[in-house]
Amino acid sequence: MVSDLYFNWHRFSPMTCYGSFMLDDSVVSHGGHRTMTIYFDHNATTPLHREVLQEVIAAMETRWHNASSTHAPGLRARSDVEIAREEIAALLGASLEEVILTGGGTEAGNLAVIGASMARRERGTHIVVSRVEHHAVLHAAAALERRGFDVTYADVDADGRVDPDAIVASLRPTTVLVSVMHANNETGAIQPIGELGRRLRKRDILFHTDAVQTVGKLHIDVNDLGVDLLSLSAHKFHGPKGAGALYVRDGVEVEPLMHGGAQEEGIRPGTYNVPAIVGLGVAARLARRSIDENAGYIVSLVERLERGLLRIAPEAKILVDKRHRLHNTLTVCFPGENRESLVTNLDLHGVAVSTGAACTAGASEPSHVLAAMGIGEATARGAVRFSLGCTNAAQEVDAALSALREVLGRKRGIIERLRDGFGILDSS
Repeated sequence: MVSDLYFNWHRFSPMTCYGSFMLDDSVVSHGGHRTMTIYFDHNATTPLHREVLQEVIAAMETRWHNASSTHAPGLRARSDVEIAREEIAALLGASLEEVILTGGGTEAGNLAVIGASMARRERGTHIVVSRVEHHAVLHAAAALERRGFDVTYADVDADGRVDPDAIVASLRPTTVLVSVMHANNETGAIQPIGELGRRLRKRDILFHTDAVQTVGKLHIDVNDLGVDLLSLSAHKFHGPKGAGALYVRDGVEVEPLMHGGAQEEGIRPGTYNVPAIVGLGVAARLARRSIDENAGYIVSLVERLERGLLRIAPEAKILVDKRHRLHNTLTVCFPGENRESLVTNLDLHGVAVSTGAACTAGASEPSHVLAAMGIGEATARGAVRFSLGCTNAAQEVDAALSALREVLGRKRGIIERLRDGFGILDSS
């Protein structure tokens, strides 16, 4: 059975929602035996919920028809699309007409930044984005610069958060849009979106937030946040890849990036990917009813991990005050360590973590997020991100800490032997 390759989701609850990973991807060789991977990289992507998987497969088998067709099978497929739209709207506190379906978070972010700015270019050609945005937003802003727009890049503090006063001070008569992410994918830093929304609304400036990392993890109400545009992605909260959405407040105009059919009011043309959209809708429904329980459970795991990390490496630096940090994310700088080496060695021990954004993994340049936070290159070189989910367990946290202790201890032992035996690292 295909579902047997995924988590044992029949045990899904805040206290027991962990199980086996896909065998082909998660079994690694270590020390002559096989070890199941401990997955601590949920900010990169999340495993499919079993119910999502079942509904996606059912849609592939029975709803393969074109949802824009007017015959009965097409109308049934369209009904599935609209049911999913209802679930997304309910998750966001939005109306049905305000949800535009996309192929993912990157597309939704580009549609918001470029599409909304271009629709308002008669009013002005200045936008503001924070320096710590995901590359989907930063590169969209750069594309607007090539079209003649001016872009102000807002600074952040040591916790990676913008200053609302500074954002307001950077506004011009020609400002048409501000884009600040809800929570950072690398550090988990949560921005003061509600305050920004209230202040920007008074000035008739569009406000977009990239909520890819928070939808499904935090309670979100677009009216409370005061945003005009909000982008999300299904695979960040146990849905399928290739499905996302853009919330567009009623009355806000967005110029399409693509041209073709009339789907999504012409804003996002193209044949509906019904199975992926169905999966997004199911993931939204499941998230809405379990956010609080899952958050409480994950907090207990992250606190356990943080305590253990600081016992093993008391010199380690935890980034972002927990009062302003996404509850599932722990980014740690290990002085004197190399992030790629740490990630590789933990992987060899069966622990999957990350150096930061999966989209830029393997890049040699320092993280633009950490640089914007004022973290020096030497410190940033040892930064590792642990991002947990409700499928993890306390036993996995303990096993990961044991692996980390071994990885760090091995290097320190080698250094000590070199220092004692050869004196080549002795600074005296």
